[in-house]
Amino acid sequence: MKTAFIFSGQGAQASGMGKELYENFDCVKKVFDKADEALGLKISDICFNQDERLNETEYTQPAILTMSVAVLELMKEKGLKADYAAGLSLGEYSALVASGVLDFEQAVKLVRKRGRFMTEAVPVGEGGMCAVLNLDADKIQQACEKVSDIGRCMIANYNCPGQIAIAGDKAAVEKAAEVVLEMGAKRAVILNVSGPFHTSLLKPASDKLKEELKNVDFNEMSVPVLTNLTGDLVEKASDIPEILTKQVMNPVKWDQSVRKMIELGVDTFVEMGPGKTLSSFVKKIAKDMGAENIAVYNVEDMKTLEKTIGGLGL
Repeated sequence: MKTAFIFSGQGAQASGMGKELYENFDCVKKVFDKADEALGLKISDICFNQDERLNETEYTQPAILTMSVAVLELMKEKGLKADYAAGLSLGEYSALVASGVLDFEQAVKLVRKRGRFMTEAVPVGEGGMCAVLNLDADKIQQACEKVSDIGRCMIANYNCPGQIAIAGDKAAVEKAAEVVLEMGAKRAVILNVSGPFHTSLLKPASDKLKEELKNVDFNEMSVPVLTNLTGDLVEKASDIPEILTKQVMNPVKWDQSVRKMIELGVDTFVEMGPGKTLSSFVKKIAKDMGAENIAVYNVEDMKTLEKTIGGLGL
C-alpha cells in the first residue's frame, strides 16, 4: 500500500469544523492552541462558532490550515504514514507541513498574510471564478479569449476530468460562463469565492509573498510533495519559495498531480481537513485512468475518522 495525504483548499470551510475532534483528542486541541498563540487570535473560535470571518480570506486560510494539520497529527498518532503529500491551492501549505518542510507555526502565520495579500490584490467584488463542467480545456481557453474585450479571464484550476475553473475580472467571467454554455458545457457555476485566485490578477500578492518567504525557514522534505504549479514532484526544498511565489498566480494542476501519484503507485488517498471535494476529484481521475482498487478516505469529524480507521485497519 502506498498512501498519499491530500489537503483541502479554500472553499471547504464550514462553521463548526474541527470542534468534535478538538473535544475528543488532545493532539487536535494542541494544534488549535498553537495556532491561537501564533496568530494572537482565537482561530478556534472562528472555526467552531458562527463567525463571519471564516469566509474572509485572511482568516479562512489559517483556519483551514489549522483544521487540516490537526487531522494530520491525529492520523499520525493513529499510526498512519504518508508516502506522498499534496494539497489543492492553500492545501499545498498543509502538505508542506506534513512533509516537514514548514513548521506549523510559521505556516499558519504565512497563510494569514497570503490571504491578506490576495484580498488586497483584487478587492472583494471585482473578481470572480466559475466552474465549467464537461467541456475540454481548448474550448474553455477559446471562451476566455472571446471575452478579452470585456476583461481578463483565464483557466485557474484543472480539478478533474470534466471540471475546470476559470477566473478573472467579474464581468469577463460572467460573460465567459455564458459563452462556454453556448459551446456545449454541461454547466457553468459561478463560485462563492472572494477573488480570481490563481490568475495573473494576483501578481501583486505574488510579489508581496515573495518578500515574505525570504523570512521563512524551510527544512528538508521527509515526505515527497507534489506541487500545484507543475503537477509533479518538488525536486528539492530550496525550490519551494519560488514555487509558492508562482503558485498564487498560476493555474492549479490538481488533476495532473493526482495522475502522477497514481502513476507512482499510490493506491490509498486520505483527505485531511474540511469537506470531501478532493476525494470526489480523486475518484473521477482514477476512473478516467482506468485505475482500479484506489481507496479514498476523508477525515473531518468523528464519523469519518471511525470509517477511515476501520477501512485502513488502524
